[in-house]
Amino acid sequence: MSFPSVEEQLAIIKRGAVEIVPEQELIEKLKKSKKENKPLRVKLGVDPTRPDLHLGHSVILRKMRQFQDLGHEVILIIGGFTAMIGDPTGQNKTRPPLTIEEVNENAQTYIDQAKKILDEDKLTLTNNNDWLGPMDFMDVVRLSSKLTVARMIERDDFSKRFENNEAISLHEFLYPLAQGQDSVYLKSDIELGGTDQKFNLLVGRQLQKDDGQDQQVCLMMPLLVGTDGSAKMSKSYDNYIGIDEAPNDMYGKTLSVPDELIYTYFELVTDIATEDLPAIKEKAEKDPRNAKHDLAYTVVRMYHGEESAKAAKDHFEQTVINKQVPDDAPEFEYNSGEELRLLDVISDTGFSPSNGETKRMMKQGGISLDDEKIKDINHTITLESGQEVALKVGKRNFGIIKGK
Repeated sequence: MSFPSVEEQLAIIKRGAVEIVPEQELIEKLKKSKKENKPLRVKLGVDPTRPDLHLGHSVILRKMRQFQDLGHEVILIIGGFTAMIGDPTGQNKTRPPLTIEEVNENAQTYIDQAKKILDEDKLTLTNNNDWLGPMDFMDVVRLSSKLTVARMIERDDFSKRFENNEAISLHEFLYPLAQGQDSVYLKSDIELGGTDQKFNLLVGRQLQKDDGQDQQVCLMMPLLVGTDGSAKMSKSYDNYIGIDEAPNDMYGKTLSVPDELIYTYFELVTDIATEDLPAIKEKAEKDPRNAKHDLAYTVVRMYHGEESAKAAKDHFEQTVINKQVPDDAPEFEYNSGEELRLLDVISDTGFSPSNGETKRMMKQGGISLDDEKIKDINHTITLESGQEVALKVGKRNFGIIKGK
C-alpha cells in the first residue's frame, strides 16, 4: 500500500472538520503510518437507536469513506451494548434504553444503508457487546474509578440537568466510559464523532493513556443543519433528506435547502473533489438557483445513479416548473356515479400517511384537483365513465383519478 503524502491526506481529512484534538498528533501519526507503510485504525461507534439514515448521518460516514480511500483501516462499531445504556449526549432527560431485539433490528437496517456510502470490501464491522457484555461487576467498578464525578459534571448536558434539578441516572455516567473502553479494546488511532461527542471521544483518550496505549486523535464533524435552515437535521423535526428516499423526493427536498447552506452541503455530503469546492462556492454565491439544482442532481446521482438523477431533474421541471402531470403518474379507478370523499381517495393512493395529515395539507392549500386547490375537508367527487381528474398531493405526488 502506497499512501498519499501527509499534506494530501491532511487536506482531505480536514475537509469540513470542526476540530481535531490534537492536530499535531494526527500529523505525527500520518507520518509514521506512511514511513512504516501501515494503515491507521480509524474508529466510529454508532448506536442504532433509529433504523433510518439521512444526510446528517452521512457527514460522518463520508469522512469514514475518505479514510478508506486513503488506505486506512476503518472500523464501524455497532453499539449493541451501549445502545442498551442510552447515550445521554444532548438529552435533557434520561433516554430510555433499547432492548436487544430493537438494537439488532435497527443495526441491520443501519448497516445496509451505511454500505451505500462506505466501501464494504474495506470495512471492518464489529459490535461492542462482544467485549463489554462479558465484563463482570468488578470490571465495571474498576472502569468507573477512572473518572471522577466532578469530571462527569463538566459535561454540558449533565451540568445543565444538574443545575435544573433534573434527574441524572448513575448508569448514564457509564456511557462515556463504555464508549472509551471501545477505543482501548480496539487500540484505535483516530476516533470520529460529531461536535456533540467531544466529551466521549476525550474519555477514550484518557482511558487509553491509563492503559499505556498511544492516545487516539479525536476528529469532530459538524452537525448538519436541516432543510429548515435552523435545527440540526432530524426526522423528529421533519427537516431531513433520507438516503433511502425515492429519487424524485430526494431531488425536491434538496432544492428546499436554504441558499446559505448550498456550499456546506456540497462540502459535507457530496463526493465532489476538494479542489472543485472553491468554484462551487463562487457559483453558490452568484447563482444559487442553478447551484442548488447541481446539488440536488449530485445527491440523487450518489445514491441512485446518473439515470435516476436525470429523470428526477426532468420530473421536477415537468411537474413544478411547467406544472404538468408526469407521464408515469399512477392511475386510480372508481365506479362511475359513485360519490367519493376526497379524503378516502387520497388514503387509497398512499400519498399521505394519515387523514389528519391530509386535512392539514388541505387547509394549507397543498391538495388540488385539475389545478384547483381543495380546502374543504368534506369535499366529494363523482366521476362519469371515462372521466379523468388530475390529483396533486403536496409538492411531488401526482395521480389520475378515473371513472369506469
